[in-house]
Amino acid sequence: MRKTTPRAPLRVAAVLAPALPLAGCASRGAPSYVLFGAYFPLWLVSAIVGVVGAIVAHRVFVATGWAATVPYQLAVCTAIGLVVAVIVWLTGTGPFA
Repeated sequence: MRKTTPRAPLRVAAVLAPALPLAGCASRGAPSYVLFGAYFPLWLVSAIVGVVGAIVAHRVFVATGWAATVPYQLAVCTAIGLVVAVIVWLTGTGPFA
């Protein structure tokens, strides 16, 4: 006779393993801010602030005349907006929150 191993614990582990990363937001809830009486998630706030940062960077480049000398303006302004968004995200979720 052939011995078989019980597969029930493996099935339970396979079902529960994908749920383990979901426990990360359970302690304090999702980071959000109250703006105009509504709760906005922090990722949305940081994305909007990042887009505004990229637009401001482009306007500064045009106003100072750097737009003619800076190559790849789209990439540079996008990078500046991304840095601004990451700074907003880190200040909202980091040790200073």
